Amino acid sequence: MTELKNLPAPAKLNLFLHVTGRRADGYHMLQTAFQLIGRGDLLHIRVRTDGQLRRSNDILGVPEQQDLVIRAAALLQAEALRRSGVLHGADITVDKVLPMGGGLGGGSSDAATTLMALNTLWNVGLDQQELMALGLPLGADIPFFIFGETAFAEGVGEALQPLAAPDCWYVVIEPGVSVPTAEIFCSEHLTRNTPPIIIADFSSHYENRNDWKQFGRNDLQQVASSIYPPVAKAIEWLAAYGDARMTGSGACVFCAFADEGRADAVLERAQGVWTAWKAKALKRHPIFDML
Repeated sequence: MTELKNLPAPAKLNLFLHVTGRRADGYHMLQTAFQLIGRGDLLHIRVRTDGQLRRSNDILGVPEQQDLVIRAAALLQAEALRRSGVLHGADITVDKVLPMGGGLGGGSSDAATTLMALNTLWNVGLDQQELMALGLPLGADIPFFIFGETAFAEGVGEALQPLAAPDCWYVVIEPGVSVPTAEIFCSEHLTRNTPPIIIADFSSHYENRNDWKQFGRNDLQQVASSIYPPVAKAIEWLAAYGDARMTGSGACVFCAFADEGRADAVLERAQGVWTAWKAKALKRHPIFDML
């Protein structure tokens, strides 16, 4: 096998995101629930025999050598060379669907799909845990996408446990701004002392609830909303239909609905007001079995 096409790199939502502290090295301690959803980028990867790693298309604002897909491929290339003595190469095309700076994990998901696909195409033989460890230095969200299922995450986001979450539909609004993650985490207004929870707190909320009010909150939301008014406006608009909140460090805003019909009704009202779309909750990554 020398080529794989239409490889999905799905988005994620943070169903809640609590900042529980800050380490001495500056990294924030987090607790969150990662939910994969049925919308994302598509990757096409072809093996090269000359050892070169190339992105086959331009992505506005992302130089090739800074792209996480190329950096992830380079890490795996070095590991494959160490194991087998063979210098592999690849051409990688990324069809971008997810907005950058949207809190949907698009770049990290692209990198994770790259690692999973090239591990197969190059016959490197890394297992899931090894791939997760390889991707972690590039981004704390990458291990989750390789983990490949709804997860409760702690630490900087890399300590993962499988999690049962609702089977539902989400309406997602793109407010039209790109929010830099570092700007939000560096804000003097960010609270960093939310009391830690245990996974059972989250699970019992969804097992026992009688409505669609979501668990916890996003501690980054207030800061992002104050700096970027379109985020605040999107939350206010979507909150008329349910418990709307921001994902990640922003900018995208989402709300859960029990069935597709309710999601469609909200989308119809959003026409002409917002860039919005719907996506179904995924239980597993579409290429999970590749591992």
